[in-house]
Amino acid sequence: MRFAILVLSLCLFSLTSAWAEVGPDALAPYKRPLTVPFPADAPYDPRIATLGKMLYFDPRVSGGQNLSCASCHNPSFGWEAPAARALGSSNTPLGRHTPTILNVAWIAPLFWDGRAANLEAQARGPITNPAEMNATMDQVIKRLSGVPQYAEAFEKLFPNEGMTEGTILRSIATFERTVVSGWSPFDRWVDGDANAVSSTAKRGFELFTGPAGCSNCHSGWNFTDNQFHDIGLPGSDPGRLAIDPTNPMNGQAFKTPGLRNISLRAPYMHNGTLRDLTAVLNHYANGVVQRPTLSPAMAQISLSEDDMKAIIAFLDTLTEETSDVSAPTLPAN
Repeated sequence: MRFAILVLSLCLFSLTSAWAEVGPDALAPYKRPLTVPFPADAPYDPRIATLGKMLYFDPRVSGGQNLSCASCHNPSFGWEAPAARALGSSNTPLGRHTPTILNVAWIAPLFWDGRAANLEAQARGPITNPAEMNATMDQVIKRLSGVPQYAEAFEKLFPNEGMTEGTILRSIATFERTVVSGWSPFDRWVDGDANAVSSTAKRGFELFTGPAGCSNCHSGWNFTDNQFHDIGLPGSDPGRLAIDPTNPMNGQAFKTPGLRNISLRAPYMHNGTLRDLTAVLNHYANGVVQRPTLSPAMAQISLSEDDMKAIIAFLDTLTEETSDVSAPTLPAN
């Protein structure tokens, strides 16, 4: 009996040690970049980013002057909304869960179905959507032109254009590209601090990148392949197929979301139907709807309760350690 206990103890020790000794090669693909990619025709300018931040938080860009971009993409909730579906201009739930704008500088195309090629197009979408902010760009330009501080800022920052639809959207997009997740315990681990995350989280990383198959879609430093997948959720939303009907595999396929700050961003999925990360893992283990459009990346997995706890412990390490997002002071009329 003592021998059996000794052998079991040694096995458990060896397993724990194996999880704790993830090598640098396994972590290298997840090292975060040190610069933000800005397009050549919209380079970073801190003044334009500041102007864009004001517009992002300003309800005057909505038709009823009662909603801002931050109403749905709230920095307090991982730049999402803490509801299955946010409320739009008519105070009714929108069709899909609010996607985060966190790390959008690295994401293209945008929206769950990829209908926006770039951030400028993405910024225009909610503003002019009758169900969302219910404004027209002409209406926004006329309203903002009557605000002296805005009028002056656009003339100064865009001397050859002034305030136009293009410069308004460029300003918002410039700010959105600066919304980058902060350093997390996982980043410290990637950078060589072996004690930055727990042994349970390290085991979760091994499961995430190995048997659980999560990294088939959630890859790279932002944990997304920027592709569209049908992950077997119940429902009839056509997803990517409505935008690109040429590929039948686009049926019920949605953009892979990044996982940075994921613990702050419940509920989950394009329809917001999964209330927490345990529900997400239960879906992949037991709830996948089998159909012809199901993504080939969806491998059959079996997860124990301890496996799920380990993966969630790893996902928790992706949460930034400090966050300081202050609302801007908006100009008076």
